[in-house]
Amino acid sequence: MSTATLTSKGRITIPVAVRTALGIDVGSRIEFVELENGQFMIVPAVSPIQSLKGMSRKPPSPVSIDQMNMAIAAIYKDYFLTVHSEN
Repeated sequence: MSTATLTSKGRITIPVAVRTALGIDVGSRIEFVELENGQFMIVPAVSPIQSLKGMSRKPPSPVSIDQMNMAIAAIYKDYFLTVHSEN
């Protein structure tokens, strides 16, 4: 497990192994996805949101932001567990 220390300015240095696994480099943007029980997952922010337009059909009823966030977190969690269980 990799660890990092938070500075007084709220900054951390992401360990090389984590940066390599995420495929990020200097200037890369990352997102913090809230899972559950106060846990977060770090994922690379690789595409602008506009690139997602039209990828899915309109839901039959309105979906709240919380429902969207939970669905996204579940997908990332499944992906993360799949990728890391292969190692």
